Amino acid sequence: MVKHIASYLTLTLTISALLYLSFHSDETIDLSKYSTEGLNLNYTVNDDNVQDDYLLALNENSEEVFSPYLGKSFVGFKEALAFKESGGNYNSVNTYGYLGKYQFGASTLRLIGINNPAQFLKNPRLQEKAFLANTARNKWILRRDIKNFVGKRINGIIVTESGILAAAHLAGPGSVKQYLRSYGLDNFADGYGTTVHYYMKRFSGYDTSFVKADKKAKAI
Repeated sequence: MVKHIASYLTLTLTISALLYLSFHSDETIDLSKYSTEGLNLNYTVNDDNVQDDYLLALNENSEEVFSPYLGKSFVGFKEALAFKESGGNYNSVNTYGYLGKYQFGASTLRLIGINNPAQFLKNPRLQEKAFLANTARNKWILRRDIKNFVGKRINGIIVTESGILAAAHLAGPGSVKQYLRSYGLDNFADGYGTTVHYYMKRFSGYDTSFVKADKKAKAI
């Protein structure tokens, strides 16, 4: 028994000595080999590089640039909606002919003063203005429904203004009225099967107070 204990002790001491020798070294690292001389290490971002993706036209004569990291703000709302519609691609045209970052149809564009879809598709700034104008127009059309239904529960979700406006972008304000006034029984679905209820839920809780209801809102 004593012999076995002595063997284990000898083995343990041998391993400890080997580990110590493997990690202990008097070698000095020559830092000159790792010099950054001659390298361009200036990573400052120039404000001039801010993309038009985050430019929101406030009205005909003024505009403001926003950061994309805005959570539940209005810009967070429009960017989340754009990502769902087109992946945020200004040049996108889907199989039904809907155009741009927010996937507008030609008839909706005409309502907000845009009569040249090809020109619209090439103009990111105009697409942002179109989204704001259309949202303001939808907010005016749905103003009574917003007042009457926000805060109520339909089909298991709490109705919010942003959910209503997102659904109106998808299906038009008329379909949203039917959904709300039928308490969810009349649930419009687009050509891809996306429903009013889905948009009401997915885009719930954003701050859309920035948008002012405007019956005559135009993009140009």
